[in-house]
Amino acid sequence: MSAESALVTYARQRDTSNKSRVAILAGAKLVIAKVGNYQSNIADIAVSAQVAKATIYNQFADKAEMMESLVESEVIRLTELALAASSRQEGLALLSNAISQDLALRKLVESDPSDIARLVTITNHPTWVLVHQGIAKVFGADSAACGVILRWLIGQIASPITEEESVAQARRLAASLFN
Repeated sequence: MSAESALVTYARQRDTSNKSRVAILAGAKLVIAKVGNYQSNIADIAVSAQVAKATIYNQFADKAEMMESLVESEVIRLTELALAASSRQEGLALLSNAISQDLALRKLVESDPSDIARLVTITNHPTWVLVHQGIAKVFGADSAACGVILRWLIGQIASPITEEESVAQARRLAASLFN
């Protein structure tokens, strides 16, 4: 096999691996939205993701690693959502609405409150570092503003708000932080 053929084969395998990983994380989120984290299992996630259980274990050492990756991918997804907004105010509203309407978060609040408590406890964990970096990237590096935004969004995990409330609160928050 030539070096060029090997690179093409590697790229295809990596592409398939990334597609599988995305499907697994999406499947995990769907299962969590239905039954919560503790009641979810690899077999149901595999069915939801339309992959074999072995594919999940090829991507992740265990369910805990998969859940960590799911949280990380959600942070990245939300950062990209806010970065695509036309203004900081729109970014705030989009984040607020995405968090408030997230069915997996709703189910976790109901079924796994201790997990939610750990999830919203700000630490030096790499995922929280990623969260801080994402907020700073979207809204600027002012740590006071980032802290206010972060706490406002965390509050919506346990106490979701409507889309209209997200827009109104985002408008007020943007006016106080960015004007």
